[in-house]
Amino acid sequence: MRIISGKHKGRRIQAPKNLPVRPTTDLAKESLFNILNNHFHFSDLTVLDLFCGTGNMSYEFSSRGVPEVMAVDKHPGCIAFVNKTTSLLEMNIQTIKADVFTFLERNKGTYDLIFADPPYDMPSVQFEHIVSLVFEKELLEADGMLIVEHSKHSPMNHLPYFSFDKNYGHSVFSFFEYPDEA
Repeated sequence: MRIISGKHKGRRIQAPKNLPVRPTTDLAKESLFNILNNHFHFSDLTVLDLFCGTGNMSYEFSSRGVPEVMAVDKHPGCIAFVNKTTSLLEMNIQTIKADVFTFLERNKGTYDLIFADPPYDMPSVQFEHIVSLVFEKELLEADGMLIVEHSKHSPMNHLPYFSFDKNYGHSVFSFFEYPDEA
């Protein structure tokens, strides 16, 4: 994997092969960040990266100037790798080793952007539960955005707060936002 833009643009990061991950492809990641560039100023964001895996998305956010990134994953090897890479690249990424659902239930913070990349084979009801927890617990700022990466075989456009989605091969990014108040 590589960091596409920002301070560490072009930097390649080699994750251990024994981690249970499926990193977001560079093409999909670049497309996602093109969308986000039109919605946000990265230097003003707080970001929550759920199911962070190798930290691929966290590194990209941090490289682009996001001052506060929190990365959550329950796998100890993933957290150890993200901590090692964060230290090496001197990034401001805080890691939390926790089950994402438990973390969402207990977390009191709010974020401008929440990115979730759960395992594609996770039951659809759990994908939906991520969305419901984020909005029930009011974890997003009023003008914030939740992005869930998922398989094209698990549509999410029927869920409350759905805004739009973008399809990149076998991956789909579904975007969720509070409705604009008139």
